[in-house]
Amino acid sequence: MNLPPGTEGVRLRKPDTGQPAAPKKLRHTGLLQDQLRRTARAPWCPSLSVAFRIFMAIRVTGAMYSIIQDCDEVYNFWEPLHYLDNNYGFQTWELSPTHAIRSWAYLLLHFPSAGMIAKYFTSDKRQGFFAVRLTLAAVSSFCEAKFYRAVVESMNDRLGRYMLFMLVCSAGMWNAATAFISSSFTMYTTMLAFSYAFKPPAQSTTYRTRATVLFFALGGILGWPFSLLIAVPFVLEEMFVYGLDKVEPQQWSGWIVARWKRLLMSGLVASTIFIPVIGIDTLAYGKLVIVPWNIVKYNIFGGTERGPDLYGTSPWYYYIHNLILNFNLVLPLALASLPTLALTHKFDYKRLGILRHGPNESSPFTLLTIRLAPLYLWLGMLSLQPHKEERFMYPVYPLLCFNAATTLYLVRGLMETAFVKATASPYRAGRTSIFRLTTLSVVLLSMIISASRILALSRYYHAPLDVAHHFSHQELPRLLNVTGLLPPQPERKNRNKNDPPDDPTYDLTPVKAFNLRLCYGKEWHRFQGHYLVPDHITVDFIEAGYDKGLPRHFDPSVGGTSTFWKREKTRMVPTDLNDRNREEPSHYVDVNTCDYLVELDEPLHEASSVYGQRYAIDTEAWDRVVCFPFLDIQYSSPVTRALWVPGNAWQQHNSFSDYCLLRNRKLALVRESTKWTSSE
Repeated sequence: MNLPPGTEGVRLRKPDTGQPAAPKKLRHTGLLQDQLRRTARAPWCPSLSVAFRIFMAIRVTGAMYSIIQDCDEVYNFWEPLHYLDNNYGFQTWELSPTHAIRSWAYLLLHFPSAGMIAKYFTSDKRQGFFAVRLTLAAVSSFCEAKFYRAVVESMNDRLGRYMLFMLVCSAGMWNAATAFISSSFTMYTTMLAFSYAFKPPAQSTTYRTRATVLFFALGGILGWPFSLLIAVPFVLEEMFVYGLDKVEPQQWSGWIVARWKRLLMSGLVASTIFIPVIGIDTLAYGKLVIVPWNIVKYNIFGGTERGPDLYGTSPWYYYIHNLILNFNLVLPLALASLPTLALTHKFDYKRLGILRHGPNESSPFTLLTIRLAPLYLWLGMLSLQPHKEERFMYPVYPLLCFNAATTLYLVRGLMETAFVKATASPYRAGRTSIFRLTTLSVVLLSMIISASRILALSRYYHAPLDVAHHFSHQELPRLLNVTGLLPPQPERKNRNKNDPPDDPTYDLTPVKAFNLRLCYGKEWHRFQGHYLVPDHITVDFIEAGYDKGLPRHFDPSVGGTSTFWKREKTRMVPTDLNDRNREEPSHYVDVNTCDYLVELDEPLHEASSVYGQRYAIDTEAWDRVVCFPFLDIQYSSPVTRALWVPGNAWQQHNSFSDYCLLRNRKLALVRESTKWTSSE
């Protein structure tokens, strides 16, 4: 307000509370420091709680709609968990006491969600499946939010924001975050470990060392022992890198002894995780078992007649191809992180805070190199192994996003440096929107491609889940209805005429009168697990040209002799399982005894099929209950099958097979023409 000259004014101020004002939070305290507009307001970066809610919204969606990509997830994790919960399920050789390379301790972590929480709210065991997935979504969301905040606070706020969007929207994280496998568990612990490891080491940061070692050990012992390879750069940093310490030459010996002692003591404390894990697995298998050692022994010292190579080998570029599908632009950015860091060190060194450093100090360049190294180490070592699977890369998915975000940030810095040098005007560089639009375009394009990939997975390969849902919610209620065994549905009280119809939930218990058998042939590897098949339905395999090893049924326990372990059949050594991937004919049943059959009908493969008979076109023996489209990758374009775009112009390059639920006509006629009573 303008006042005439000589006018006295009154200036009001806040009352003095007697407490000093909180110091202003500094922006440029990380390893990477902005050079333009240093005094400007920091870019928006959500807090831990806000980031958690952002991740949770996406991960819950993934838990409800993502597909199961790997049969190992079903047979080695969902099925033994179902056995713990319901006393039946499939057993693989990995769960035999002879080999014992799957940990029951890890499975028990998920039992409260499937066996207790879900049953508290509903008797439908299908909800146990989603309860586990939702729990995994919550755990992953917290770990991702924690990891993201560590990057913001220890590296750079702008870099952290780039990584946030890469984590949220990547198709790889969509698949891995809610997968019930040990690789995903190791991914969680890796994020937690690096949320502490990203802080520079110092003599005063004992908590950093202990927390980092604890989470690395948790992932290696309870999850996947090979994931400890990711911790190698951290161990070397803790042993030899000064970090925030400034060590004079005469102090070096005492300093390194203290560092090594701290690391050793942290490792000893973390190794106590072995105690409950070995105890639970020994109780479950009925003998002393160290599952992490069994995994290492089988995969490295298995010999020529056994080992992971029996289950397929892939060329060295398998992971590059797979990561391009799941991360698109993020992968080349991630692989370019170290070269970009070297260019930054040469042409934009102020961004790293390297004006000068002495021989007894560590530079941000060294510290950042150590943080970028685990991805290269993991990718290089796994690419050298003949046996490759997509899930093996899950532990470093978050690190891949971190490396990519680092590259994007450093490239932006190099562009700023080049612009300032060309124009000799830092002011113009600070006012232009070129840099912001460049990074925004890269992030948005990656998000769009990832969304297209997620939609492709859902629309092209969701048929196995759709068939399982139709069988439980359409076909079995229909069968109970035509046989007169469908219980009446209770009417909802206080219902208005304008209310939407209820989603019917049927009591399927009467189906036990039919002794139904649901069979899988060549589609055995896409069985979605017993959690999605109602009780009193027997699932079996038929011979369909696959001449390798298949799982067997767990023998049901009858009470158990142990107070703490009621499923005593986990201690039985099956004679019809082997670790050499050899076929066991006793695992097959006669197809004519199957009441229902899940079949993928591929008409374009008729002439060259190695799977024998096409049951879906045998209309005299089988009725098509329902069929869903399933992408035929052999007769589809590589681009259109990898991504989904609306419109016929895109989809006309794809070919689809029929993923069908078939009904045995002869058995159905007998069953549906018989008069049944509820007592039967």
